[in-house]
Amino acid sequence: MIKLFYWPTPNGHKITMFLEEANLGYEIVPINIGRGEQFETSFLKIAPNNRMPAIIDDEPMDGGEPISIFESGAILQYLAEKTGQFISNDLRKKAQVMEWLFWQMGGLGPMAGQNHHFVSYAPDPIPYAIERYVNETARLYAVLDKQLDGREYIAEDYSIADMACYPWVVLHKRQRQDLDDFPAIKKWYARIRSKESVVRAYAKGKDISRGPVVDEDSKKILFGQGSHTIRRKG
Repeated sequence: MIKLFYWPTPNGHKITMFLEEANLGYEIVPINIGRGEQFETSFLKIAPNNRMPAIIDDEPMDGGEPISIFESGAILQYLAEKTGQFISNDLRKKAQVMEWLFWQMGGLGPMAGQNHHFVSYAPDPIPYAIERYVNETARLYAVLDKQLDGREYIAEDYSIADMACYPWVVLHKRQRQDLDDFPAIKKWYARIRSKESVVRAYAKGKDISRGPVVDEDSKKILFGQGSHTIRRKG
């Protein structure tokens, strides 16, 4: 059984997408990031970066004690290798999946995240920052669109690379991106959105929280952290 520490954000949705598609048994432990539950000592023991998602696998592949894993990309790779699904055993195909998984972790996610912050959450609009991150998000969309041209999925077959990228593209309107400008992404997006497993994954999030992840109270928690936070909780 997989215990998933989760809140319905793009990184959280990645993991429920995998678990639903793989038909793997799991239990959700909600971590309300808008109320600061990610800073609780018990959660920091498995996720020292005070970010969700994280998992505990009670039945790891080596047959040993339960194992905890944080960082959504690491979780996707672990689950893919555990189940033998959504990642190829072929050297070259696996390398392509991992390239695009790391591309999302190091590029699309962080840049779209900064886009969200300066477009939607910053207390005062900063035109340079908004333009910078909206443009960089557009550049990354263009990279993905080029990769998807002539392909159904990012690395040919449906994989953890698609699961990593899709939840960030769901928020394209918030990022000031028009999918009509990226026709290959638009087709890919519709293809994944129609999957029953994806519908179920997103329904899990709605069951847990129907309100916005970020409100005025949660901004103080989400955007008011520094080194003192880690030192205080350590």
